[in-house]
Amino acid sequence: MKLNQQQRRALRDQGIFLVPGEYTETEIIVVNSRFIAACSPVSSAEEAKEFHQSIRAAHPSATHHVPAYLIGHGNSTLSYCSDDGEPGGSSGRPILSVLQGSGFGDIAVVVTRYFGGTKLGIGGLVRAYSGAAKEVLDLTPCYQKVIVSEVNLTIPYSHYEPIKKFLESTGATNVQEEFSEIVTLTFNILSETEDQVQKTVADLTHGTGAWTLEFRCYFYCPSEAC
Repeated sequence: MKLNQQQRRALRDQGIFLVPGEYTETEIIVVNSRFIAACSPVSSAEEAKEFHQSIRAAHPSATHHVPAYLIGHGNSTLSYCSDDGEPGGSSGRPILSVLQGSGFGDIAVVVTRYFGGTKLGIGGLVRAYSGAAKEVLDLTPCYQKVIVSEVNLTIPYSHYEPIKKFLESTGATNVQEEFSEIVTLTFNILSETEDQVQKTVADLTHGTGAWTLEFRCYFYCPSEAC
């Protein structure tokens, strides 16, 4: 689902990490100049640079390919922009400003310009580049980036039913069961709920369950809010 800037920022302020769901592209015309805005999810500066180069290769005859990217979320971000030959401060910074206020993280935008023969001036360039960036972000589907924990839990048979019901209530996914002398459950939960789930499991099993964190990883999914 696509969200406007106000909706995305509200979710960001709630601590929800929104990322672009897919590559998106759009085009605007300003006084005969074409501005083609391309947006992509990226997880590192290297990926963002590769994306910039791919856009440059796709439009070899264009006048400028202005990049900006924002890696991370909230107060922990890495950002970059370049004017790519446009007057200083007229293009890269306006695009980055749009990204910083967008509610997205792990995002790169490149705006390609085909010069139309008329100079736009600094103000005109700022409006054109920021406008193209806003247009493409409003067309970009939102995904939520979450950290998922895979847990291995062994419990006595006597606690199987209450633990199974509890895990269902937590929204645990990919639940696998193995029955031998004891019951072994393997499942995925949101890492932010891990401590509370582990505490409740300990209470339900009276400390007889053995909880092992296998690993944590990032997972991308369409947010319920999106």
